[in-house]
Amino acid sequence: MPYRLTVIGTGYLGITHAACMADLGFDVLGLDIDADKIRRLNAGELPIHEPGLEPVLRRGLESGKLRFTTSYEEVAAFGDVHFVCVGTPQKRGEYAADVSYMDGAIEALGPLLDRACLVVGKSTVPVGTAERLADKLARLAPAGAEAELAWNPEFLREGFAVEDTLKPDRIVLGVRTERAEKVLREVYEPLGDVPFVVTDYATAELVKTAANAFLATKISFINAMAEVCEAAHADVKQLSEALSYDDRIGGRFLNAGLGFGGGCLPKDIRAFMARAGELGADQALTFLREVDAINMRRRARMVDLARELAGGSFHGCTVGVLGAAFKPNSDDIRDSPALDVAVTIGHQGGQVTVYDPIALGNARKAHPELNYGESAVEAVRGAHVVLLLTEWQEFVALDPEELGAVVATRRIVDGRNALDAEAWRSAGWHYRALGRP
Repeated sequence: MPYRLTVIGTGYLGITHAACMADLGFDVLGLDIDADKIRRLNAGELPIHEPGLEPVLRRGLESGKLRFTTSYEEVAAFGDVHFVCVGTPQKRGEYAADVSYMDGAIEALGPLLDRACLVVGKSTVPVGTAERLADKLARLAPAGAEAELAWNPEFLREGFAVEDTLKPDRIVLGVRTERAEKVLREVYEPLGDVPFVVTDYATAELVKTAANAFLATKISFINAMAEVCEAAHADVKQLSEALSYDDRIGGRFLNAGLGFGGGCLPKDIRAFMARAGELGADQALTFLREVDAINMRRRARMVDLARELAGGSFHGCTVGVLGAAFKPNSDDIRDSPALDVAVTIGHQGGQVTVYDPIALGNARKAHPELNYGESAVEAVRGAHVVLLLTEWQEFVALDPEELGAVVATRRIVDGRNALDAEAWRSAGWHYRALGRP
């Protein structure tokens, strides 16, 4: 491989990108300022849960193709292409994205770049960020214009990140020069025949935010239909199925339920709205405010349904919660609808016990005030109401008779429309779900 790669930031995106690029045969050096995380990564320990990633990480370490450091000096001396994968969280008390970690990475790396190289942003940022960072890099780098910036947004789905990295559906390159395009095409050549979209910085930045905005809109659309279905005594699951046969609409992301969460969609659509306002185009994205509002209303409706089944009040009521992660196959609890509902019910007087196959440790740290079970059966033992809030396959496959033997009363709210309603009703459960009669 002609290029040596570095990956700055070893969060969810950075670890995956570093490990997968090493698996493709590149020499890769990952960087993070967290010394304990670096120690763990060099020992082959993943600080996150992502199916299939640990063996890829270990293969890279064992082959010598992958290692991790806390030294920017080492990164600058080592790399020909530097991928910047730091976080861009929502600013506290604002909709806007906090890009200070991105600025910090450029400010730390730039002054050390004394030879031709390519710095590649992969993080999701407000449009206009790349242009500003390119100017900053040109000022800071001793190599001047030879240290060039490109923008290459990521499109990873948690739970499928390795597959999405090694078998992407497209690669977007925001570049200023033919040289930058050539380097990145050569870097991604081992992936085979993948469509490339080569464009300017601004368009590359917008591709990711627009994609997330579209997905959020589709999810909130079907959840808005769920609200109408509840008012009209219709069934949103059947409605969704009928819509899915229209190939202009399709069935993906058309499942009504508790709504989206996690570290991407909520903060990204809010940052998109904030940036549109700064650009004077706020009216173009006013619909995203309603998308966000619909999504948050689903959580409130879930609490209302649970309270109805509890007899109008959570006081003296034991509630078993199945799910803590924002989605299955992940330990990510950032902006998790499941935990939001559990905490709200706890604040309203319910005795809440939560179980999740993977995210229990993160949930315990974030919300020690809740109770936690080590299995689904333990979490619902003695419960007056059971809530399914994350659609893990383990929960979908649960036996309603087995659970019915340990609960106080057979009442369940399916927050993800994931269960076989008739099977649960036939087992004597009072079954309710969002958007269904």
